[in-house]
Amino acid sequence: MNKTKEKILTAASQLFLNGGLSALSVRAIAREANLSTIGIYSYFEGKQGILDALYIEGFEKVLAAIQVSIDLKNPRLGVLAAAKGYIKTAQLYRGHYRLIFGESDSGYKPSKLAQEAAKKAFIHITQVIATLLPEDANYESRREAALQIWALIHGFINLQHHAIADVIEPGAWEKMILDAVGLQIDALQSKYE
Repeated sequence: MNKTKEKILTAASQLFLNGGLSALSVRAIAREANLSTIGIYSYFEGKQGILDALYIEGFEKVLAAIQVSIDLKNPRLGVLAAAKGYIKTAQLYRGHYRLIFGESDSGYKPSKLAQEAAKKAFIHITQVIATLLPEDANYESRREAALQIWALIHGFINLQHHAIADVIEPGAWEKMILDAVGLQIDALQSKYE
């Protein structure tokens, strides 16, 4: 990605993080990125194009974070490594994360291309988590296991940004999340023994 486009997306992500969808306008993004509005339009087709680019980029970052090697003799380690990568990505790219998981108003509807990026990430998450299940597990079982672990991680990540966050040491969240994921992995694996 070229530097100007990256600068625009970084500015948009920061504005979104600070003020939600209502804080995003082409003018505000141009001001934040120190560019003209014409400069923004030369890279994106307005606000929708920028939001779609952030949405796609967010899911690409999630997908990259969970690209781990899985030892089928001990898939638990691979799933925990993917969870750790996911957590770090959610922390590093909080604006993207909030956008891709709907922490905005109903004014943004992802394009078909953006929806495909989300689907691709979910398929990969399902494949990673499915390594915990028997080879003959059906799609519904694989999807359910993926949703259980993903929802667990997502819930903890969201709690980090609410009032409850003050009662937990900032550095303790990752361990707490990984411990909970480990318990869920154990439960899933014992279900199929």
